[in-house]
Amino acid sequence: MTGTYSQAKAMLAITKGSLRATFRSPSAVIFSIAFPLIFILVFGFIGGGGKVSVNIAFASHTDTTNPVYQAIRNIAALHVVNKSEAEIKEDLEKGRLTAVINIEKSGLTNPPYKISLQSSEAVSPQNIQVLQSILNAVISGINQRAYPNIPTIAIINNNVQKIPGRIYRTIDFILPGQLGFSLLSSGVFGVAFLFFNLRQQLVLKRFYATPIRRSYIVLGEAISRVLFQMFTAIIIIGVGHFLFKFTLVHGMQTFLEIMLLSFVALILFMGFGFIVSSVAKNESTIPPFANLITLPQFLLAGTFFSIEAFPAWLQPLCKLLPLTHFNNAMRNIAFEGASLASCWRELGILGIWAVVIYAIAFKTFKWE
Repeated sequence: MTGTYSQAKAMLAITKGSLRATFRSPSAVIFSIAFPLIFILVFGFIGGGGKVSVNIAFASHTDTTNPVYQAIRNIAALHVVNKSEAEIKEDLEKGRLTAVINIEKSGLTNPPYKISLQSSEAVSPQNIQVLQSILNAVISGINQRAYPNIPTIAIINNNVQKIPGRIYRTIDFILPGQLGFSLLSSGVFGVAFLFFNLRQQLVLKRFYATPIRRSYIVLGEAISRVLFQMFTAIIIIGVGHFLFKFTLVHGMQTFLEIMLLSFVALILFMGFGFIVSSVAKNESTIPPFANLITLPQFLLAGTFFSIEAFPAWLQPLCKLLPLTHFNNAMRNIAFEGASLASCWRELGILGIWAVVIYAIAFKTFKWE
């Protein structure tokens, strides 16, 4: 007497075979692991401290009636942020602000004003030095133009008050983009070539000769791709964290939330791969179709640099791309300490994309 056929065992056998084939594929390893790691290594070695960015705010009780205040606000190199005290403190702690400037009367004739700075440990000393140089130039210019008969209109307190903060390194921006690069490449190119070749080599037809259902065939191959890509995500995050101090604010909890976010994004990106494998007439047409999906996202989704660097008219398009929302959510979770639930907006947009893409995939997917 023979036992009943196990769909689950057959699915796991397909998963196991597909996973072995994926690990033996040079292209899968190169696009999913090697390329992202190369970018991480390059940016990790050359970008330890981040870029120079001089964003400032004024203390709530600063004297705004003096010429120094007006001159500082007119300096193009300084970006003045107007926020609440709580928001300014948070920006200082996370290195978004270089310093909070307080200008007050000294109570003396010479100098009539004194300037003090409040910064944080998250701010690069180079940024503070740049700000101090700009302020000294401002004071010198005012002295020469309007106050030639006094030693100086203001003096800067060089003892900068610092509050605790987390250093925002280049790796904290680059690694999420590279993980997104890996997930998108694997989901689109990997799935597209996989199912196209399964049809071309008549593997799917051979599966039909067995009692396994079609849904279990797709599920087995999908599980294989997910397992491989989750393995690569662990490698990418591990290299970034242990070699270049990629920030995981809450340790293991943050890591697990990133892995869950990566899983959600990968499922979406695999939907693009199903569509490409169906519309491609032959293997040589897969790369052009896949590149139409991946290249705009690599370039416009904040993978290598912030979308704020693009022209204002282009930024709304950037914010429509699913990879943009994955990158934003991951950066918020890893560095800002946000929970996965608090990234509901990004997850919602990814969910909308998933519904649309899989609706198209179900309509276009071909078995033969």
